[in-house]
Amino acid sequence: MAHVELSLSGAFVPQARTPSEAEFITGVERWTMTVATADEPCLVIDVEGSIVAVSPSGSELLGLGKPADAVGRRFSTAVRLIDFTAGGGRLEDPEAENIPPLLALRSERLARGLIRVVPGEGEAPLTVDAISTPLMAGDRVGGTLTFLSPVRY
Repeated sequence: MAHVELSLSGAFVPQARTPSEAEFITGVERWTMTVATADEPCLVIDVEGSIVAVSPSGSELLGLGKPADAVGRRFSTAVRLIDFTAGGGRLEDPEAENIPPLLALRSERLARGLIRVVPGEGEAPLTVDAISTPLMAGDRVGGTLTFLSPVRY
């Protein structure tokens, strides 16, 4: 029969510690630093709907110019959003609030959907698959992280 011995060398008392810097950084701040240097098309918007960070490829995909120029601009006005009609009319605010980055803010849940954008003057419309997740700032939603993928057909 097997025999197991246990020896205790004193009570374990956790040591007081200083919180690490990572405990003071919100999800929005952490992802902002990551997105700014990401290779993948992605962006972070804050709770007000303003662009906080966009990757270079995301900025190019959405026709935002240089990433630094897009920061601080409201997403729904910075991106030329159009509807899915044959004429491709401008997507107005009530409908624009339902695109994934803004819907994830409002619903505080994962959101996925297609958006249609005009990347630049005279360019053909582009359909983009967007997956957005809320980012926490403490116990509240402080923004969203969105990954973008062009739909080629």
